[in-house]
Amino acid sequence: MEKSLGRPLMQQAHMLPLLRRTSSLLPSIFSSLTPHSSSPLPLSLSKLIIMEIPNSGLSGRLVVLAQQLRLYKPPPTSDDDDEEEQRMEESAEKVVAKVGFPESATSAAQVRTAERFSPKRAAVLICLFEGDGGELRVILTKRSSQLSTHSGEVSLPGGKAEEADANDAETATREAKEEIGLDPSLVNVVTCLEPFLSKHLLRVIPVIGILSNKKDFNPSPNAAEVEAVFDAPLEMFLKDENRRCEERVWMGDKYLIHYFDYEIDNKKYVIWGLTAGILIRAASIVYQKPPAFTEQNPKFKVPSGVLKDTTLP
Repeated sequence: MEKSLGRPLMQQAHMLPLLRRTSSLLPSIFSSLTPHSSSPLPLSLSKLIIMEIPNSGLSGRLVVLAQQLRLYKPPPTSDDDDEEEQRMEESAEKVVAKVGFPESATSAAQVRTAERFSPKRAAVLICLFEGDGGELRVILTKRSSQLSTHSGEVSLPGGKAEEADANDAETATREAKEEIGLDPSLVNVVTCLEPFLSKHLLRVIPVIGILSNKKDFNPSPNAAEVEAVFDAPLEMFLKDENRRCEERVWMGDKYLIHYFDYEIDNKKYVIWGLTAGILIRAASIVYQKPPAFTEQNPKFKVPSGVLKDTTLP
């Protein structure tokens, strides 16, 4: 059993395989992490001015992690495959109702006459911090049981983009402040991952940020949206422990939905579905290794057309 934010944490045997740098090398690392770095940022961060690391309060280890993540470039997604999109538009017999779940049936003729589908954008914050034992941990929430969607489920802080948001990082940090009282000034945003498709056909962008000092964050959950705030070790999403999965079929392809059972402060949580998938991906990138289990993701594809009155189960 573990302790939550601000409490003693168990020492873990496995540490991040990050580069070990001496203090003499840190100035050059700091220089490379300023907004004037020649390394290109992901498109969604192009307008974001990231706090200079020397004034961020990050440990040397977290500085190296930030540098590593700043260099990450998301791989191309199937959403960019125009040829495949055209093929689906012409021959589809079903419309996705939920990524990783059964589709709602409709005819090819209906799809061809449907309005072109453009998914709404959302962003979630993968907020990492260094635990007292030196391990990386991620902040999670349990959604209010009163919410109309995903009620009572574990999720990352985040939500739909608003017109005033300059980029995905601003969406994620704004939502985190609204949901759990996390001041955006405490978070150093370092990169964005490739988009995921949610149950309700939202294009969800995971934004990775590093909490400079966890002691400065005192969770104040919005009771209307969040029932609890807790944290978990990021590395657990690479281990085949307390994990189970279910096989599903989507558009003829088999894939797995992962469930992680987790207990902290005598409270039990199940982290699954989209949130689990995002954290498996984030952990793989941070630790630079694949999970110890078969991931078997679905081939994500945003449908090019859906009926205007289509509803999702």
